[in-house]
Formats: sequence, structure tokens, C-alpha cells
Amino acid sequence: MKRTALQHSAPANDAISYAGYRFPPDVMSYAVWLYYRFPLSLRMVEELLTARGIDLTYETVRRWSVKFGLGIARRIRSTALGRGDKWHLDEVVVTINGKKHWLWRAVDQYGAVLDVLVESRRDRHAARRLMRKLLRKHGRAPRVLITDKLKSYAAANRDLGLNVEHRQHKGLNNWAENSHQPTRVREKVMRRFKSTRHLQRFTSVHDQVANLFMHCRYNANAQDKRQARTQAFEAWETVTGNSMLDRLAE
Repeated sequence: MKRTALQHSAPANDAISYAGYRFPPDVMSYAVWLYYRFPLSLRMVEELLTARGIDLTYETVRRWSVKFGLGIARRIRSTALGRGDKWHLDEVVVTINGKKHWLWRAVDQYGAVLDVLVESRRDRHAARRLMRKLLRKHGRAPRVLITDKLKSYAAANRDLGLNVEHRQHKGLNNWAENSHQPTRVREKVMRRFKSTRHLQRFTSVHDQVANLFMHCRYNANAQDKRQARTQAFEAWETVTGNSMLDRLAE
């Protein structure tokens, strides 16, 4: 069943403020969109904007991504349609400064990322933290929980007293495993993440932006693809409060 990525109303009391900057808000939101939507480095975004006559530095782009990224992600999450009741959970190792960390991620049956969590451990405590975070944000337990055979998931469910169907099978968890691929691509472009905070902040924003545009790539025909893309652009304009820079000239 086809679902719209985002509703077209956002909380009025949660507006993003662009006051105090010399650049127009549409330029700033466009730079943030480029950085989180595509596998581009900060310097690549700087060059793309310079080609359009917008003269700034990559450090400016970095500051905008930090300043506005999480706010945009929160608005995407708060205005999204209800997510699925089948949760796929998985974890992947990420090396930061020579030390292994684990990026835990939850995805629903439609491929939308529900949440991410960076932990230094791969045990029941980390799995429990992820589950608590999901339950708090979504306000309900899933109908079905799908994981690999890591015993920490079952232990976390027992600790939380969850009575849900738990399927443990590696072959059933492709949604979650495939969701790690864009992170690997960005890790290479960015020449590794600099800290756990950097990884948590980036994936929290990147995954929500990806949710917004996830229906733009996998449609059966060109008409559906154009419609999905138009809806995604309109949704982006709603959450940022600005028109897409490329659409201003239309």
C-alpha cells in the first residue's frame, strides 16, 4: 500500500528561526538539504552553491547543518504519518578514533527509519535503551519485532516486560540491514565520523530526511515518481518554512 511521506501541516509553535544570519533562509535550508540528502562532503556543498553565485565557506555549511538539522528532523518526525507496527532492529559496528561503537537502528515494514542510537556496547543494556527510546517516542509497542539472533534483544524484551511476537531470523531482517548502507556511504565521504556525538547527530537528521524522500526512487512509472517527488518537496518546504531554491525559478 502506497503511503504519503509527510502530512502538510507542521506545529506552528515549533517554527525554525533563521534570524540573525546574512543569508536568506531559503539558501540556508537548501544547503542543509543538499548536505543531508546526498552523499556530499561539506566542501562539495560549498562548491555547488558557489556555482550558483552563493559565496560561502564549507564551515558555514557545517554550522548550518548543526544549527538547523535536528530541528528539521524533529519537525519531519512530528508531522509524519503513523509508522508501521512491525519493527526491524539491527546493529552495525562503526569505528571512531580506533574504537568500536555500535549504531543501533529500528526500521518499520515500509523501510522508514524509526530511530537510531549510538552505544559503546553490544549487549542487553544497549538493546534495552533502544527499545525504551522507541516506546517513548511512538507511545506503543510493536505488533511484531524482527531481529537477528543476537540474544540481547530477547533479554531486553524480558526486562521491559513486552509481550510481542519476536521473530529472530537473519533472513527476515533485510529492511534493517539495508538501512545501514547509506551510513556506510556517508562514512566514506566524510572520512569517518569524528565522535559518537557526531555520529548520533548526523544519523538522527540524515535518516529522517531520507524518510521524507524515500518514495521518490522506487516507483513503477515516471508519473508516480514525479508525484512523489512533488509531495516530498512540498513537505520539505512545510517543515523548513522556505521554498526550495531550485523551485523558485519555476
